Amino acid sequence: MSERDRWQRETLGPHVSKRPERRSSFTTSSGIEVEPVYDGEGATSDRSCPGEFPYTRGVYPTMYRGRLWTMRQYAGFGTAGETNRRFRYLLDSGQTGLSVAFDLPTQMGYDSDDPKVRGEVGRVGVAIDSIEDMHRLFEEIPLATVSTSMTINATAPLLLAMYAGVAEERGIARADLRGTVQNDVLKEFIARGTYIYPVEPSLRFVTDVFDFCAAEMPRWRSVSISGYHIREAGATAAQELAFTLANGIEYVRRAVESGLDVDDFAPGLSFFFSADRLFFEEAAKFRAARRMWARLMRDRFGAADESCRMRFHAQTAGSSLTAQQPLNNVVRVALQALSAVLGGAQSLHANSYDEALSLPGAEAARLALRTQQVLAAETGVGDTVDPLGGSYFVESLTDALEARARKYIARIDELGGAVRAIDYMQDEIHRAAYRHQRAIERGDLEVVGVNVHDDPAPVGTPTTPDYARLAEEQRRRLAGLKAGRNAPDVEASLARIRRTAAGDANLLPVLIDAVRRRVTLGEISHALRDVWGEYRPG
Repeated sequence: MSERDRWQRETLGPHVSKRPERRSSFTTSSGIEVEPVYDGEGATSDRSCPGEFPYTRGVYPTMYRGRLWTMRQYAGFGTAGETNRRFRYLLDSGQTGLSVAFDLPTQMGYDSDDPKVRGEVGRVGVAIDSIEDMHRLFEEIPLATVSTSMTINATAPLLLAMYAGVAEERGIARADLRGTVQNDVLKEFIARGTYIYPVEPSLRFVTDVFDFCAAEMPRWRSVSISGYHIREAGATAAQELAFTLANGIEYVRRAVESGLDVDDFAPGLSFFFSADRLFFEEAAKFRAARRMWARLMRDRFGAADESCRMRFHAQTAGSSLTAQQPLNNVVRVALQALSAVLGGAQSLHANSYDEALSLPGAEAARLALRTQQVLAAETGVGDTVDPLGGSYFVESLTDALEARARKYIARIDELGGAVRAIDYMQDEIHRAAYRHQRAIERGDLEVVGVNVHDDPAPVGTPTTPDYARLAEEQRRRLAGLKAGRNAPDVEASLARIRRTAAGDANLLPVLIDAVRRRVTLGEISHALRDVWGEYRPG
């Protein structure tokens, strides 16, 4: 009989018979049963060291002892000028990287003057119609030294072309640019919905960015394979892990099949995960993700060690924020951010406490940044590598999450890969989201301020920007740009884009030339629609 079995029989059992536990069972979001105590029994023999394959304990030997994680705050407000002011405010407050939120028209490939998007311009992020907007967005910001993350997918190559074009017009070499473009269109089909083109040309667009960045922008991350939006749609931790890695496998396979060498582009891949409510499960998820990706890359693609290192950005869970008692979100964000740090994130966004009500206010955004700074400066969490390593509970969760995620990946493989498994992943997410919501409604899942410790006091109405005025300003600037450019140049650029899209050459050089000629995002997107059409869900 093991010591734990003896303890359960002689100590735990008699105690519970007199004083029952709070619940009949304790489980994680992924349905993993949480035992009353852990002693390492059944744990794997993975005793790898930080910076060594399979990177369970971290992708670098020193981790935060050498360099802290990049602190980003996601921002995008109406116009490029408004957003630039917020960027500079955050940089002055000590932020170490920028993260751009784009409005829906920009995400969907429409200019701000398109009648289809009236009422949406600038509402959930910044409107970018042209390279001139990109210049305004990054005015007085040193692109050669600041790392920029752009959350954009269907139109990601266009925004990357504008960013590279701005750098070129400022005399900055492409090779010096650092940052990430999300460029993860598969998760749009699975969980989020801001897609434009059918799946196959969309994936060709993704691999064009891989190829271009490997050759021209070696310090730039060509994709941020995103589990965050999958999790926000309702997935469990195990589903987020599995579906994200399955999408990554698909991207790598497509790139290799297009003729790219895996070790030329794979070191430029990055990932993006949610840091959600169950603290230990989230920290274990990050450790499992690194280990799984390393083994998948080596086993399936014969990748070198550098291509097996998973670098990832994390963001605290927006879906966990509540409009009720919004100051409670300060505590939620701090704990979620801590789980990401203990899990070894390379960069982190901490949500603002008011984001369940509106775009974040300046003071709320600064408090979210200060949360990261307090973690870095005052807690000692970065003084040793993988401080949760060796925890019986965390090691067990790491193993359990990997086992569940591998079962999902095996099923996706059976279906023929991520593209053929889009409907399957959607169904799994929808079922998980329904179970989660029902648990809240029944009170099985407690949310402070919502179904426990609630307060009937009304929630204040936040002050919002004058979106109509901002949109009108944006349309006026766009009209001025279109009136002042060379019309034959624009038509010639669009014709080249259509020809290139119909062939198999890389589109990025053509796009960069077009945006420098002041061709707009909407014009380019419509030219590609002419060739590729639009995605229609089955």
